[in-house]
Amino acid sequence: MTTSPELPALTARPPSVLRLSPLLRDLQTRSPICKVRTPAGDEGWLVTRHAELKELLHDERLGRAHPTPATAPRYVQNPFLDMLVTDDFALAHKLHTETRALLTPNFSARRVLNLMPKVEAIAEGVLESFIAQGPPADLHGGFSLPFSLAVLCELIGIPAEDQGLLVMLLSRMGGLDDPAAVQGGQQDLFRYLVELAGRKRAEPGDDVISRLCESDPSDERIGPIAAGVLFAGLEAVASHVDLGIILFTLHPDQRDAALGDPKMMAGAVEEILRSAKGGGSVLPRYAGEDVEIGGVTIRAGDLVLLDFTLSNFDRQVFDEPELFDINRSPNPHLTFGHGMWHCIGAPLARMQLRTAYTLLFTRLPELRLALPVEQLQVLGGQLSAGLTELPVTW
Repeated sequence: MTTSPELPALTARPPSVLRLSPLLRDLQTRSPICKVRTPAGDEGWLVTRHAELKELLHDERLGRAHPTPATAPRYVQNPFLDMLVTDDFALAHKLHTETRALLTPNFSARRVLNLMPKVEAIAEGVLESFIAQGPPADLHGGFSLPFSLAVLCELIGIPAEDQGLLVMLLSRMGGLDDPAAVQGGQQDLFRYLVELAGRKRAEPGDDVISRLCESDPSDERIGPIAAGVLFAGLEAVASHVDLGIILFTLHPDQRDAALGDPKMMAGAVEEILRSAKGGGSVLPRYAGEDVEIGGVTIRAGDLVLLDFTLSNFDRQVFDEPELFDINRSPNPHLTFGHGMWHCIGAPLARMQLRTAYTLLFTRLPELRLALPVEQLQVLGGQLSAGLTELPVTW
């Protein structure tokens, strides 16, 4: 761990809901690339502005590899992420490219459209259970997270009867202060998914694992790929369901306009994706060689923090970025990344968000927050800042 007390610390204060922190605004004003202290206590380069982030998301000199993984600087202390860091830059890049090629056909426009009736049915079922609890209730734990998980299970091909096991395995992997438990949970999750791939190979269905079995001869490889899809989509969608509900309750006129026009709802989803998180959705990567950008030199082996949501508040690109405006056009947000790091599941995520917002406010027109926004608790020091819970009533 490095020690440079003069560096701005990303853990200086807990993140706020819907607002860019004064620290991040100051860093963005100062420079497009800033040296910071990470929540793990190490040094890293935070990319603060839109143009530089977009450029680096195309730069093949950044990747998941480091010459000495055991001593590589970290963004957060996360044993699961540590397992993904390799010392072979070329191999890491090759695997990333191959995995994208294998998964991309699963998110074609036709496949996502065909999933819509299932997604809507899942949302209806989860909402029925949520409403049955009665108000007040936790929207995050009662709707957003189980909805996101159930859609992913449908997509990946995880049977409904196995979802309880999946929740248990994921909970074991959430203990960041217990590396042994995280590693054990990861191994058990991979083991389950590998075994499921074997079942799908014998009895294929219309799901990601079944289609991967047609393309890849190894169940052992399919398991980790399926796990990657699960982790990439779970919290990301759940947190944006939460934050979108908050934004709509704070802006009822824009909510009503979106509910009355599918095109307006599509614009609202984009504006929620842009403005809901004021920084904190970080993709940590390492420089494979020296990179000159934004007036600094990122040295080989340095940690680079690609924050997809901080750039969405860049005043050089967005007029009045703190203003929530569902009519904003153009809206070139980078919430889903860009280039080789663009989220291939973005079309499905957009459809899930449209479905959730429309259903929740249609079935619960009086849905509102049960606490002032200022009292909502955000998880700090994570890869993707999100709420611990969202108390609502109706």
